Amino acid sequence: MTDLRPRLPSPLQEVSDERFGRHGVRLLLKRDDLIHPELIGNKWRKLAPNLERAAGRTLVTFGGAYSNHLRATAAAGRLLGLPTVGVVRGDELAGRPLNPSLARCASDGMRLHFVDRSAYRRKTDPDGLGELLDAVGARDAYVVPEGGSNAAAVRGCRALGEELRGRTDVAALACGTGGTLAGLAAGLAPGQRALGIPVLKGGFLGDGIQALQEEAFGGRRGEWRLDDRFHFGGYARVTPELETFAADFERRHGLPVERLYVAKSLYGLVVLAEEGAFARGTTVTAVITGRPFT
Repeated sequence: MTDLRPRLPSPLQEVSDERFGRHGVRLLLKRDDLIHPELIGNKWRKLAPNLERAAGRTLVTFGGAYSNHLRATAAAGRLLGLPTVGVVRGDELAGRPLNPSLARCASDGMRLHFVDRSAYRRKTDPDGLGELLDAVGARDAYVVPEGGSNAAAVRGCRALGEELRGRTDVAALACGTGGTLAGLAAGLAPGQRALGIPVLKGGFLGDGIQALQEEAFGGRRGEWRLDDRFHFGGYARVTPELETFAADFERRHGLPVERLYVAKSLYGLVVLAEEGAFARGTTVTAVITGRPFT
């Protein structure tokens, strides 16, 4: 993995934004989007330990039609010469032209296998997973879960928190499966807090993060909480309000803002600052976990 030359630790950038400054809050950006040009942000941190454990075996993983995780896994396979298989939710997609995200996966050598939603839901059940592996002809593959979140990934993301020790009071990021937050919180020093902004609605993520920390570390680690108010209707939902906010943030700070995750976390932090959720003198760090897909 070191041959891929990741930029670690990722840069920490202070920005001046009056929406925080007028409340006496300092805003930093943890630029995980600059770790690697193709394995971006938390995808590097989560995939790297799994790629090492795969030890050259075929990688099988899972995602929806616009999955950042599928793209990162496909890119890793191309860069490292590993065969990859992406099990994609939605068998109706099989007969359609590939969208740009899946087309990138295919061009990177990933073999795509489309399944109906019932079969996809069974991917964490041993029998269901076995049937899927048989269907793709990869029974001996190394399996990476949807979103890349497992114990190895969580332990890999602990370094993110360690890089922020002594640098911030609050570290915030958008959450999909919760693996990055689970590791981040474990790596922070006592007194530092992790804040997760779920991008899916449903309020179910807390139990998942707790389970990931138990699997990775044997119990809950660090101080963390979630704010479920900023999903904007659910995964991949981008409203005109969120689009306007993201474009404005880009103009203010010269930062390309990824809409499905990063925009929601930044929006949430602005709202929380306006609500007085951060005491004067607080340093808040927004973890920039990705950048817009082109």
